[in-house]
Amino acid sequence: MEESRIREQLEALAAGRLSVEQALRQLAGLHVESLGHTRVDHHRALRTGFPEVIYCASKEPAQVAEIAAALDAAGTRILGTRATREHFEAAAARVAGLDYHERPRLFLKGIPAREAACGHVLVVCAGTSDLPVAEEAAWTARLVGVHVETLFDVGVAGVHRLTEQRDLLDWAHAIIVVAGMEGALPSVVGGLVRVPVVAVPTSVGYGVAFGGVAALLGMLNSCAMGVSVMNIDNGFGAGLAAARFARGLGEAVRREREERG
Repeated sequence: MEESRIREQLEALAAGRLSVEQALRQLAGLHVESLGHTRVDHHRALRTGFPEVIYCASKEPAQVAEIAAALDAAGTRILGTRATREHFEAAAARVAGLDYHERPRLFLKGIPAREAACGHVLVVCAGTSDLPVAEEAAWTARLVGVHVETLFDVGVAGVHRLTEQRDLLDWAHAIIVVAGMEGALPSVVGGLVRVPVVAVPTSVGYGVAFGGVAALLGMLNSCAMGVSVMNIDNGFGAGLAAARFARGLGEAVRREREERG
């Protein structure tokens, strides 16, 4: 259950539109719900600001659908990662309003309205082959509730494609950089900006790229200061991390403006 829904219930209770008994019954749902195959953590959004996410790989479509339905009934945002079309169709049969995105292999529901978004995240990727991971990061960040822009196919083989987009780099409160091969792009970006850079190695590359290990090691050994590195192909983790950075900075800027009048 999201904080916003609890706030609505408490306001309804205070206004007399909801009885104490009704409020208790609704709040009783804030627990771990056992589905037999899965224990759904309905408290996670309250503790961390983001609800439990469905990692669909190796799960049966029926299991994914049941988890999605439980989250939807609790009024939380929904994100299913590594989802096949079969996973999505099973979930969509139980949950109205789900959207599926083929390339990043995810489905979701509950992106906050644009006017409610706070903070700016830029998602940069080196090549078109990195798009599935970059798009997973972008959709995750949007679901958290930040403004997201993308800058694709700006790898170091033609670094002028990146440097001519200086305005976008300066706009961001946090930047996600996705790259395979030798993984050099995060170091370039990290040397140009003053905001957090979250690097994501991808499994893109020929033989000695070792399925992304070469890019991972390159990013871990970045000479640019303050580059944080996610696991191979972990666009979801990058999207969540960068959105948290950006929301924190965005909210601080907004408070400062309000105080100045």
